[in-house]
Amino acid sequence: MSSETTPTVEVQGYELALDRGYEPATHIWALVVSPDRVRLGMDPLGVETGGALAQLALVPVGTDVRRGEPLGSVEAEKFVGPLRAPISGTVVAQNSAAVADPGLVHRDPLGAGWLVDLAPSDLDAERALLIEGAEQVVPWFEHKIAEYRLKGVLAE
Repeated sequence: MSSETTPTVEVQGYELALDRGYEPATHIWALVVSPDRVRLGMDPLGVETGGALAQLALVPVGTDVRRGEPLGSVEAEKFVGPLRAPISGTVVAQNSAAVADPGLVHRDPLGAGWLVDLAPSDLDAERALLIEGAEQVVPWFEHKIAEYRLKGVLAE
């Protein structure tokens, strides 16, 4: 991902893109690519706290997912479980490169390591539930880092 074209902010060593919304409960981001297409991926903290990804499975193109429902699953060092959609819609593309090489998600979570593209069904209402902009993203991310350090999920 090129920071020349995408506004970013660094929070305690983690680079976050400011052109997308973040689902605070799941660490999944949503980037509006066009009015009828939203790209989803994992944020850097979600990737790091899960550990190295061993396997990534995504729902097939054509699948309808609702906000909070699984859009796929991961098997990682510290986490095995579902990836939950931050918005509702129909899957119109999946990142076959990331499925073939789950490490791509770890190496470039905000760029080439994206997961799926959706045709959103209720974008305006659900986008309002995401954290967007530096004034919201930075304090949320700082809080999550502190919380994960207290729980021993992240090293000091």
